[in-house]
Amino acid sequence: MTENLVYLNGEYVPANEAKISIFDGAISLGMTVTESTRTFAHQPYRLRDHINRLFLSLKAARFEAGMTADEMERLTLEVWEKNKPNYEAGTDAWIIHNITPGQWVPSSGQKPAESQSTVMIVTLPLDLSYWKDFYQVGCHAVTPFARIQPAQSLDARIKNRSRFLYTLAESEVKLVDPMAQSLLLDTDGFLSENKGGNFFLVTNNRIRTPSTINCLDGISRQTIFQLADQLGIPIEECQLLPYDVITADEAFFTSTPYCIMPATKFNGMPVGNGEVGPITKKLIASWSELVGVDIIKQAQAP
Repeated sequence: MTENLVYLNGEYVPANEAKISIFDGAISLGMTVTESTRTFAHQPYRLRDHINRLFLSLKAARFEAGMTADEMERLTLEVWEKNKPNYEAGTDAWIIHNITPGQWVPSSGQKPAESQSTVMIVTLPLDLSYWKDFYQVGCHAVTPFARIQPAQSLDARIKNRSRFLYTLAESEVKLVDPMAQSLLLDTDGFLSENKGGNFFLVTNNRIRTPSTINCLDGISRQTIFQLADQLGIPIEECQLLPYDVITADEAFFTSTPYCIMPATKFNGMPVGNGEVGPITKKLIASWSELVGVDIIKQAQAP
């Protein structure tokens, strides 16, 4: 297997040789806008939607990629084509974009006039083994002490690389259950999101999810709205409290790698009857049909 190539500021370099300056904004400012797309049967899924969101994040973050969305899409597909031979049939990949504002002078805190944004496009093997058992038994969602940052400080719709808050939250819930998945609340106590995904409830055959006031407008989240519409299942955005999880019939997370992760327990209490529910199963089956890949079978492959 040849080493994957990384696109870095106009060049293709082997992954282990890709380097950025210690004065790059990613390090000196902790400032990186990001996107993660996955493939299904080696076809990038909703790539343009991810790129469009990337450019909205860049605009809100007030720096640019130095290229258009069309150019970014073309480059991304080029990176994938160069690396695709490294991925066997039945396996899939992450396609990751990381964009930083470029170098900053530590002494002045200013960006040098000649410094351009840093653009990185990377592919990585998609390892789903961590989530494979959750499709059958569900995960344990736990609320950490850490709270999601309010939109007045950092709008959750700006998809950024910082995982400091989410990592703290994950470490807190792992004290409760080593396999727990965090479900963060906002500062008013409403449900938000977890470290890389959105959250949904099913109550009386109706799907509900937090609004994007306090969580990312996930591409996988958008797919749930699409599938719910096709299946004739009512779905709505609203403010939700922990009470709504405890009294729900079903619950699940959504995210790019695993698509849907059922949650059958919340803060030690069973959700519904404590088993993966029928609507969750129907959504997973419909998603598999949509992309032409058996999502559960792929995750559980040896």
